[in-house]
Amino acid sequence: MNDYLEIFNLKKVYPSAKGPQTIVQGFNLKLRKGEFVTVIGHSGCGKSTVLMMVAGLSTITDGGIVLAGKELDGPGPDRGIVFQSPSLLPWMTAKENVMLGIEQVFFTAEKAEREQIAEYYLTVVGLADSMHKKPGELSQGMRQRVGIARAFALKPKMLLLDEPFGMLDSLTRYELQAVLLELWRKNKITAMMVTHDVDEALYLSDRIVCMTDGPEAGIGEIIEVNFPRPRDRKAVMEHPDYYQLRARLIEFLEVHAHKKKPAALAPVSATAVAITA
Repeated sequence: MNDYLEIFNLKKVYPSAKGPQTIVQGFNLKLRKGEFVTVIGHSGCGKSTVLMMVAGLSTITDGGIVLAGKELDGPGPDRGIVFQSPSLLPWMTAKENVMLGIEQVFFTAEKAEREQIAEYYLTVVGLADSMHKKPGELSQGMRQRVGIARAFALKPKMLLLDEPFGMLDSLTRYELQAVLLELWRKNKITAMMVTHDVDEALYLSDRIVCMTDGPEAGIGEIIEVNFPRPRDRKAVMEHPDYYQLRARLIEFLEVHAHKKKPAALAPVSATAVAITA
């Protein structure tokens, strides 16, 4: 396996009034170059926390993350991030918002070349006629298109997506999922996405990582998704394995996500048996 991203023994502890709270514990995952992996789980299980540690926006309590052979320490332009809300600067146009990152990453390029990059990605996401509009003039879906263009325009080694379509209506969500898949396919970029939407995970992913509930959340199961690529939504839903995989995911979320694996060296006690039984 060509491991491009390696996450090993990842742990995150937050302080609280009741003392240190371990949110994520013993999270181990490897991604191949060009792979699209989705992390799914209940709200509050720690999936976004894992993504933010990979992004370098949240400190790591223990463990480590290696991307393309380099251990990560803090944020960097090698990771493009798309958030649930794109957080655009309201006084700037869509193009100017995308240019912000481009000018920092490609500062040695000519201005015309930098502008060409911004215009290209805004056109690809369907904003050719709206790139000179400010965020207040754009719909939520259009603003998210700007966020996607901004992430891809940096030409990062890895794309990180934190429930990017969670605030959108169904039609807009389907449209942007297709836009994302096409950009991902063309750029052959390694992607890690957090979602709570089972159908979205099945449509987009090569593998789905199912997280157990917190505290001390970890990986409960990893599901391979082998639908042919490039993908068509109708063909995916008509695939003979689709509803079997969907049922498996739902069963995990409804039943297995709540179960805790015993610690490797923890002594077995009558109390522990009674709780887990």
